Amino acid sequence: MMGTSRMFRIFVILGSVFMILLIILYWNDIGVSRLYLHNPVSPRPKIPKPAKHQQQQKQPQPPQSPSFHSNIDTFVNQSSEPGTGKATDPLPVEMSNQSKKAEEPWHEWKIHLTPVAEDLRQRQENRKRLLQDVCANDSLSFPGKKRSFDDIPDNQLDHLLFDERHGIIYCFIPKVACSNWKRIMLVLNDNLLHPGLPKRDPLTITDWVAHNYNNHFTFNMLRKRYGKLARDHLKVKLKNYQKFLFVRDPFVRLISAFRDKFAGNNEVFYKEYGKFMLRRYANQPTPPDTLKEAFAKGVQPSFLNFIQYLLDPQTEKVHPFNDHWRQMHRLCHPCQIQYDFVGHLETAEEDAEHLLRLLRVDNVVEFPKSHRNVTSADWISDWFSTVPLEMRRELYKLYEADFRLFGYDRPDSILNE
Repeated sequence: MMGTSRMFRIFVILGSVFMILLIILYWNDIGVSRLYLHNPVSPRPKIPKPAKHQQQQKQPQPPQSPSFHSNIDTFVNQSSEPGTGKATDPLPVEMSNQSKKAEEPWHEWKIHLTPVAEDLRQRQENRKRLLQDVCANDSLSFPGKKRSFDDIPDNQLDHLLFDERHGIIYCFIPKVACSNWKRIMLVLNDNLLHPGLPKRDPLTITDWVAHNYNNHFTFNMLRKRYGKLARDHLKVKLKNYQKFLFVRDPFVRLISAFRDKFAGNNEVFYKEYGKFMLRRYANQPTPPDTLKEAFAKGVQPSFLNFIQYLLDPQTEKVHPFNDHWRQMHRLCHPCQIQYDFVGHLETAEEDAEHLLRLLRVDNVVEFPKSHRNVTSADWISDWFSTVPLEMRRELYKLYEADFRLFGYDRPDSILNE
């Protein structure tokens, strides 16, 4: 009997010990779970717990950054789309594309031992101040100058390209090195992988890929993502991102557009515009159906026909100007959007180096040097020699806003003959 009672007590004691161990393990699991729920999902290195006497010592707290609730624009931006902080802030690893970018080594900024040259700083200040002055001055009037940003139709905002990783907006203008700047935007966005890694050399990206709208983040994508709220998101980006554009002498740009689209082998532009110009201005009622046939017969639109087409009041009643010869201010709206950097093609290499440094991405990409046969401003007199003086002056009026806004001199050599 005594043996049975003793065995019972032993089993009770062992059972109690076992229950105590279960309780301890249970609370340990609960603690781990609570800790997990309050930590980021991304794995972090395990840090050993400090000794008890170290826990009791008051540790210095790191400085706290201001809450994003203090800035409503930043709050909207961060809460809606990860990685849309201010342009100079590096992208946190947690907010990057975790599928392919989390394993990339983060790029350190280049260390520049000298400040940006004062003449480059002053050049930018002068260009931006000129834009503001012309937009505010009533001495020059042009369509769309006084409208508000909200009055710009949605389809006129699709020249804005976004780099959300670095907080950059680029307004592209055809015939102003836009192919290379589109390549740079693709590199910065890491949109193209080859093979399995981001492209770093812009020149490895073909023209077709660079100009493919689907490869870029545009306002049209904002509309698809946010619907009626797209405008609000765009305004936040315009306020917080760094915005830039590149421009060019307006008449030289027209010459470049004509050389590329009508003097070269461009079947699409011949069929869409060239045949119409031949019928309307070149006394060719039945122009050849194809560009190959037109070349064989020595029939093609002249530069004069192109200028006649631009000056014809009926042209834009039928269809708006093509982007390659539409006025630059109509593409990028400088009186409604305050650009942080205005580059000129005539100073492209200096401006590109300055811009990439300001954007703090000169460690990631370099502006490609062009080896193509570019249109020279010295050729203006030769190209306009076949255009009557009165038509030249009308053409200047048509593009005067671009000359004045972007600081290009009136071409008196061809307007005052």
